[in-house]
Amino acid sequence: MPHQKPIMPSAPTNRTRRQFIKDSTIAAPALAIPTVFVSSASAAPGPRDANSKIRIGLIGAGNRAKWLIRALSREVDRAEMVAVCDCHLPQIATLADEYRKSTKSDPEWTAYQNYEEMFDREDLDAVMIATPDHVRVRAAMMACANQLDIYAEKPLSFSIPEGRALVQAVRKHQRILQVGTQQRSTANNQYSCQFVREGGLGKVHTILVKNYSGSQSPTGLQQQAIPEGMDWNRFCDQAPLVDYHERLHRRWRSYDIFTGGPICDRGSHALDMVHLAMGWENVAPKRIEPSTKAKSDRERGVRLYYPDGTVVRLESDGGPAFGGIFVGEKGKMEINRGRFACNPTTLLAPFEGEESENHVGNWLDCIESRQEPNAPVEVGHLVTSVAHLINICRTVGRPIEWDQATEQITNDKEANELLVKTRRPDFALPTI
Repeated sequence: MPHQKPIMPSAPTNRTRRQFIKDSTIAAPALAIPTVFVSSASAAPGPRDANSKIRIGLIGAGNRAKWLIRALSREVDRAEMVAVCDCHLPQIATLADEYRKSTKSDPEWTAYQNYEEMFDREDLDAVMIATPDHVRVRAAMMACANQLDIYAEKPLSFSIPEGRALVQAVRKHQRILQVGTQQRSTANNQYSCQFVREGGLGKVHTILVKNYSGSQSPTGLQQQAIPEGMDWNRFCDQAPLVDYHERLHRRWRSYDIFTGGPICDRGSHALDMVHLAMGWENVAPKRIEPSTKAKSDRERGVRLYYPDGTVVRLESDGGPAFGGIFVGEKGKMEINRGRFACNPTTLLAPFEGEESENHVGNWLDCIESRQEPNAPVEVGHLVTSVAHLINICRTVGRPIEWDQATEQITNDKEANELLVKTRRPDFALPTI
């Protein structure tokens, strides 16, 4: 058995340091919808004893949490996991096994089923959020209100309006938020994206991206018994409280009540590399239109038209899984996770740096320095918004025009109404 603390502590822990951080944070006014990406502003300091470790809580103990545990195990000199929360408690025990493999020691964390209780009881400096998509923003906004820095897995949001709400919360409370698009911390990807961004291919006119699909409706699933240790109400969160089925629990990435589907999952990585390579850190497509037919609306191809004339085409099931093929005046370049290829090959010298990435390490660096991380909140919100717009375009089956400044679809009332998703009142976003 792991040396875990009980699921609910009998008394609140000492919060002296947490209150010190709250008291020392400089308040900032709530932000209006920004038109300029905040690239250099540093967050308010969160004073911490230089000899103490960064105390981290984790929300979501599923498969992605195993990767986070391994990444954090490389940072044991400056960070420690002190609390883990999951609405399905057996997953925390499973995660403890992964912790032992990574650290060769037993975990010393408190287990929770409710992240609001974890925030209230624990003396945390930061939180990692590895929940399903529809849970992430509410948890992150509450973390902001508790003056915690945040590592949030991608896609950052379940809808564009809630993503904007998170951007405002992060900036108001001056938090460090790193989005889990880890290729931004891979030197190989940084090298190849910089080459494109600085004109190595000349003018890029077309980018080919794998046509990841959207999600599907959870129909035809018969009610099953809720497993022991599962708070199914909290799993459903803002989504409708549907009957339990193992597929909804274990394969939630397929269903539209919990996620936007593969285009928001792996597609976020691919689109993120496109935006990084093109320097589109604050640039969205102005028009999205269906371009190919498919068996279902969620699989149809689309084209994205950017203000500089570049067209991004999602029309093929092939191609790099985590990037794109950039077609420019001087040649072509494929960027994928940890590798790239040029045609002609003489365009770019071989990469000679280290291949490893340390996205979690970059986040911890920025917690200490209060500088922007490699994947800040605005970037995550923008790329995730593009994925949501692709799904909306597919749903209505006609071109949509996007006003980035107002974050509204301007030519189609029906499509614009799809920006907002109904939340259950018990899981409304906090007003902070």
